[in-house]
Amino acid sequence: MQSNTATPFGLLGKIDAVIGRIEIWILGWGVTLMAVNTIANVFGRYVFNQSIYFSEELNEFLIVIVTFMGLGYATRKGIHIRMSAIYDALPVKLRKGLMVVIATTTAIVMGVLAWYAFEYVQKVASRGRITPALQLPLYLTYVWVVIGLALASFQYLLTVIRNLNFADEDVYVSYLEIDSYEDPETASAIKKFQDTAEADK
Repeated sequence: MQSNTATPFGLLGKIDAVIGRIEIWILGWGVTLMAVNTIANVFGRYVFNQSIYFSEELNEFLIVIVTFMGLGYATRKGIHIRMSAIYDALPVKLRKGLMVVIATTTAIVMGVLAWYAFEYVQKVASRGRITPALQLPLYLTYVWVVIGLALASFQYLLTVIRNLNFADEDVYVSYLEIDSYEDPETASAIKKFQDTAEADK
């Protein structure tokens, strides 16, 4: 992927940048805390013969945070897995239009999932359930699912907006990331295929 150096759509770009910094901060601390917690638990178990009683529960909580905050981050960076063999062979305008359809559909799906997750969190919160070790409200674990799905939906909406400018020849897989290949062999093969298709016309 290749980042566009210009920041498009002023306000949206600033909002996206702020969300991105928050995501990076949460992901960085989440992974760090998981590592520290795991190492401390192993150290306590084998040196002092005493495990940290809340270690497993804390790691489960952190895994949920990292997974679903990482969903929005991966969408922003355009590094999610894609099956794009047919898509890559299409002309730029068709790829741009198809990206709008794909991003719109995915944004809707993520938004619907976020809504259902929100309803589930409300039910869990209303029952007043708490975690066994840390004695924290259980819904605090699941609220990160809502946040992550909502952020992913927002990122796909930004992708739609970015690709609506058909005068721009670049196709964007996210708000700032251009659809391109870092692998020179893959890029060369695609270019050769496109050149052959143009020559046959």
